Order: sequence, then C-alpha cells, then structure tokens
Amino acid sequence: MSTPFPNEPLMDFAVESNRESMAATLRRLRAQCPGEVRPLIIGGRAVRTPNILDSVDPSNPDFLVGRVCCASAAEADRAVEAAKAAFPAWRRAAVEERAAVLRRVAVGMRRRRFDLAAWIVMECGKPWREADGDVAEAIDFCEFYAREMVRLRERPRQRHYPGEENFLVYEPCGVAAVIAPWNFPLSILTGMTMAALVAGNTVVVKPAEQSPVIAAALFELLAEAGIPGGVANYLPGLGEEAGRRLVERPDVALIAFTGSRAVGLQVIESAARRRPGQRRVKRVIAEMGGKNAIIVDADAELDEAVAGVVASAFGYAGQKCSACSRVIVLESVHEAFLTRLVEATRSLVVGPADDPATFVGPLIDEEARRKVLSYIEKGKSEGTPALLVECAQTKGYFVGPAIFDRVAPDSPLAQEEIFGPVLAVLGADTFDQALEIANRSDYALTGGLYSRGPAHIEQARREFHVGNLYINRKITGATVDRQPFGGFKMSGVGSKAGGPDYLLQFCDPRTITENTMRHGFAPEEKDEAPSSPRQP
Repeated sequence: MSTPFPNEPLMDFAVESNRESMAATLRRLRAQCPGEVRPLIIGGRAVRTPNILDSVDPSNPDFLVGRVCCASAAEADRAVEAAKAAFPAWRRAAVEERAAVLRRVAVGMRRRRFDLAAWIVMECGKPWREADGDVAEAIDFCEFYAREMVRLRERPRQRHYPGEENFLVYEPCGVAAVIAPWNFPLSILTGMTMAALVAGNTVVVKPAEQSPVIAAALFELLAEAGIPGGVANYLPGLGEEAGRRLVERPDVALIAFTGSRAVGLQVIESAARRRPGQRRVKRVIAEMGGKNAIIVDADAELDEAVAGVVASAFGYAGQKCSACSRVIVLESVHEAFLTRLVEATRSLVVGPADDPATFVGPLIDEEARRKVLSYIEKGKSEGTPALLVECAQTKGYFVGPAIFDRVAPDSPLAQEEIFGPVLAVLGADTFDQALEIANRSDYALTGGLYSRGPAHIEQARREFHVGNLYINRKITGATVDRQPFGGFKMSGVGSKAGGPDYLLQFCDPRTITENTMRHGFAPEEKDEAPSSPRQP
C-alpha cells in the first residue's frame, strides 16, 4: 500500500520570522522592479521581440512590476517547431528522469518560496496567505504528478491468457499548448505544464497577459532543474495572436486551457476543426469557471455558515473560479443569517495586497473593475442592497464587497459569472427548492451545504450536481489529491486536476499483445541486448 501524499504545509504568518521574511522580500523585489525586459524562451534560447508587455501592480497600477517580450504568431510557430524537434528525445526519456525534473522544480520552489509569493502579491494582487497558498499548490502539483506518472508506469498489467501476454502502456501525445490564467498564476500554470511534461509531451506555455513575470520565474526554475532545450517554451503574448495561433497549429496535439467560458468555447470550437497537415484529433482540457452556490439549511450552525460564505465569496476579492457567488438560505433562518453575514463582511479589510492585514485586495485590472461595478449597478434594481462597502483606496482596481438580498434565481446577478466580490442572497421555502435553485445554472463547478441534518446531507450528495461539493466548510481552497478539482456542464471538460485520472488526458494508451507460443527459433543478434514487449 502506497503512503499518503504529503501536501505542502501553508506558511504560518502568525510566526514573526515568517512575517519579517515576507515583508523583507517584498521590499527587496520592489527595489529591483521592473528590471530588464524578460525574453521569450524558445528552444532553450532567449528570443527578443520589438513588442513589449508591461505588467503592473493591481494595487497601484503606476508601479511597473516587470516587462516581457510579447510573442506574435511568428514566434508561436517557432516555439511549436522547437517543441516538435525536442519531442522524440523527451518521449524516450525514462519516466524516472522526467519525474526527477518535476521534483527538482519543487525543491527550487521551496527554496524561493518567499520570492514566488511576493511576485504573486505584486503582479496579481493576491494577499499574503492567498499568494503563499498558490506557491504551496504549485509544489504539490510537481510532487504529485511526478509520483502519479511513476504509478501509471507500474500499475498492474492487463490479464494474460495461456500462450499470450497483454500489456497496457501510456505514451505521450506530442506538443501540448498550455494556456494559463492570471488568478492562480503559478499553481494552475505549473499544474498544467508539469502534467504535460511528466507524461512525455513537450510544451509551449502562454501565460496570461496580466501575469507573465511569475511565469518567467517558473521557467527559471525549469532551467535550473535541467529541462532540455525545446522541451518547455515560454511564450508570453496576446491571446488573440499567440494564443490563437497555438490553438490553430495542426501539429499541436493537445491544449490545456483555464480561463473564461467565452474563450474556452472558442478554443474548443477552433481545435475541433481539422486543418491541412493535421494527423490527429486535438484533445482539449478546459476549465471554464463557475457560478457557485452555498445552501444554508434551517438547522445550520449559522456562525460556521457565515464564516464559510465570507471566505468563499470574498477571498481574493471573489476572483476564484470556485468562489461562492450565490447563497441560498432557508426562509426560517434567512434574516438571522443575513444580519450576521453583513456584519462579518463589514469587518473585512479592503486594501493593497502587500499589506498583511488585507483580506480583500484589488481586482486584476481596470476592465475587471468596470465589469464588476456594472453588476453592482444592476444589483440595485435586481435585489435589495444589504451591504455596499465603499473603498477608500484612491489608487488601484479596488471594489468593496457587495451583498444583494432577495435576488431572483433567474436574474443575471444569480446566473452570470461576475468574478468579483459580489454575492447574491436567495431565499428558499424548502430544501428541495434550494437544491433546484442551486442546480439552475449552466455551470457545475463547486457547491456547498451547511446543514446538521443527515437526511439533507445525503440528499445533497445525490442531487447537488457540481464537480466539487463541500459540506460544512468553505467551497474554495481545494487541495491536491485530497480534493481533486474540476467541474462539468459549462464549467469545463476533462478530468480533475490533482486527481488520479488527470495525467491520463496527456497520454495515448496503447495495448501490446504478444503470442508467446514458440514458432521456431530466432537466435539473438550478437552485441545487441534482446528487446521484449514484456517491458514496454
């Protein structure tokens, strides 16, 4: 029996030395910003382009965190060609060799943990604990996928038959395009990239336009870990140019995407078209967000429910695909719950991400801020404003938490993904009605229930149709291996990240059957070791 997977512990910022180290790292890195323009990495070499992407601090957009070269379609072509050239050797590399690279990256992440968290704070506006959790999850992905690939290679073979041996082996698909998001700029980027690499694929990575600097840090770690040139290629650029070209290339075998539903559906549609020279059906792994609900039952422990809803709705300013944006409350406890929810939310600190006291940081950019503010305006007519927190920050993309009560189940506020600190509160007369409202969504990513009734808990297990259901706890913060993450319906397609099936999506399974009944005798060639499908 294998030992349980040991998740990376979170940093305890209650310890004074940890707080001092984080603050000192932020000061040191800020003094170095923006630094030199970071190049693309194609075929193991730095490639510079005339176009530049600027990365700014969402807490203070006047502060330039870093500058990176911006890839066009031409550089995307070069990167795919480099990945194709590197694929045969990387495909033949032993699983242990590929897994060792991932483990060395994890070692580097632990060594540079404060640096990586500080870059996330500055570039993506994540408060300290959220940024450190991002790094810890990235470490987990490296270690877990290294372990899982070894397990897949060593899994029991297929059933033999007298005179016949049967084997199931997993081989890489080819070139993988990784199109990553900004809201988990290290962990999701690392997870998709490492899964592709350890399975034997070569990768071209296009990070989000808002978070290219932390992606460059990952590639520094890959270089330190000894990744061969061309196996992993760094391609920051615009989605409309470099990203689109990667999706359209006929020699890209699979695409791992995390982002909005609109872009994800475009990726799936484009990848489904066969183009000249294309010799396989492209595989798409896509995570596309959610409109997640928490049900508060009549017998729920209200203080626990309030704490869980607040953390799920307003952590990282609601910019998690798993965030709670709807809470459905049984009428008998509706007013009591709402009163406590409003007061708990009012106490949250809204401010710059580099302030350790901050709970609600900035939104990622001005476009996101405008979108969230437009939903808050809609909410004033679609529900009753229960709380609209004014933000005192004069710089940055800040929006204070907003809670709207008595929102209709079919209103845009209750159906559309907002990706900000806006929470719709809905009422339900019965538990059956609460479940029906919760399931009335195009998405099916996460959901939650606060209840002390065994019958209702069991009913939710059967009938609350989401990829990750959390009972009597917050609905964000899935942990690798413990809570494999991913949804269905319009929330995405593919198996769960951080779970036992995830790597299978990056492989082509092959069955090898050998008739072992001897038919004559073929002598072994001299000076050549015998080969056998018994060791595929």
